[in-house]
Parts: sequence; structure tokens; C-alpha cells
Amino acid sequence: MAEQLREGGCLCGAVRYRITGAPMGVEYCHCSMCRRAGGAPVVAWADVSAGNFAWLQGTPVSFRSSREATRLFCGRCGSPLVFQWDATPEKLSVTVGTLDRPEDFVPRQHIYHADRLPWLLLSDDVPRYDQDAPEG
Repeated sequence: MAEQLREGGCLCGAVRYRITGAPMGVEYCHCSMCRRAGGAPVVAWADVSAGNFAWLQGTPVSFRSSREATRLFCGRCGSPLVFQWDATPEKLSVTVGTLDRPEDFVPRQHIYHADRLPWLLLSDDVPRYDQDAPEG
């Protein structure tokens, strides 16, 4: 079977990336930091191995959004692209909305659901966690 290649990039096209293989997980994040960084009521993330991710074009800008994590985005158009915890440098979280085929990355859980905006009601039946999902 041929290896799956998935590509994505920012709104203006200055920064492009490629993911090989399947994601380790896909989730909706309801935390206030993701909402602010994404300018949206919820952000969908695809968790991928850092070894399966490559920048193809351009260089993203980094922003230290907390003591524990960094976010990468396009410095030209501002599109949020990647989130990375310091504690897990082997894993990157990629914004599903920046993928060329976001429909291929279906969220399987909600994290930080306790922070959900009360007017946002999603009718899926995937698990919801008040904070981050349990390991395992």
C-alpha cells in the first residue's frame, strides 16, 4: 500500500507543509487559548508524529503562547498552523482547517469541553473530556 501524503498550508500560500502517514489522534479543543489563537469558537487539531511532518515552503513564525507550549503560524496572513507542547516534542498538533483535505481528518473527541462556549452545541457522539484526553 502506498504511503499517504497529506498537505496543507496557510491562507495566503506562503507556508506549506506535508504530513505522511495517519494521525495519532484528531480532536476538537474548546480551551480559551485555542479559541483566541484560532479566532473561532472551537479548533480542530490533528496530532501527528514530528517525524511525519515537513515544511515544504516558507518558514512559520513561532509564538510562545504559554510556559508549556509554542504555536506556529504564517507571519504574512496569520493563519494558525501548528501547536507543540514542550513536554512532547515528538508530537505536533496541526490545525485541521489548514489541510487541503480537512474532511479526511474527523475529530474523535472533544478536549477542554468544560471551557466550551455555552451557545456552541455540537451534536456528535464522540467522547468529551473536561480537560485534556486521558493518555492511552
